[in-house]
Amino acid sequence: MSGIFRRVRDITLASLNEHLDRAEDPIQLIDQFLMRTQQEINESERLYKQYVMHANQMKQQMNQAVELRDRREQQALIALKANEEYAAKLALQEKLMHEEKAKHYTELYNRTKDSILELEQQLHTLKGEFQTVYDKRQLYIARMQTIRLQQRMNERTNHFGGNQTDGMFRRLDDRVTDMEWETQSLNNIRHMNQNIQGSYEKEAQLQQEMQRLREKLNTPKE
Repeated sequence: MSGIFRRVRDITLASLNEHLDRAEDPIQLIDQFLMRTQQEINESERLYKQYVMHANQMKQQMNQAVELRDRREQQALIALKANEEYAAKLALQEKLMHEEKAKHYTELYNRTKDSILELEQQLHTLKGEFQTVYDKRQLYIARMQTIRLQQRMNERTNHFGGNQTDGMFRRLDDRVTDMEWETQSLNNIRHMNQNIQGSYEKEAQLQQEMQRLREKLNTPKE
């Protein structure tokens, strides 16, 4: 019985993780698993309906056989009370025939019920596997979407965020500092030239005064 319901899939839930590790497109692999599992569920549900219908038929045949068995036994008793032994034998023969039928239909009905229980368990397992993988698929997609959004946000932060602004102002500060240094250096050079030029002028005046004094000393008095 179990061989009838057992299905062979290329990928089972137990081996799904191993296949996912090697898959280039995990979502596609998961979708294939879900599709095949759903196909198995659909096939099992169709088979389940057929078994339930078959079980109802077996039960109806069993009840009918039991009812005819009991009726023929009652008829045999009535015939014996009326001293109609031949009629009683006929009724008992039919009673035994219906009893045998009731036995066979009871066995078939019980076997069908066992098959239905096994099929219900298989359906429960398949639906559980499907829901488990589907939930993980949705979680995986949500996590991947979160990562993509985070990456996009990081890209925008790198292009337009505070780090770039700080860098821009640092470069501007460096440029202004260089300009200030150049200006100060030019001022210092100009100041130095002025000092040198002033020294030259004072030295010239001093020499002129010394020359004047020498000339005055050399001039004879009247």
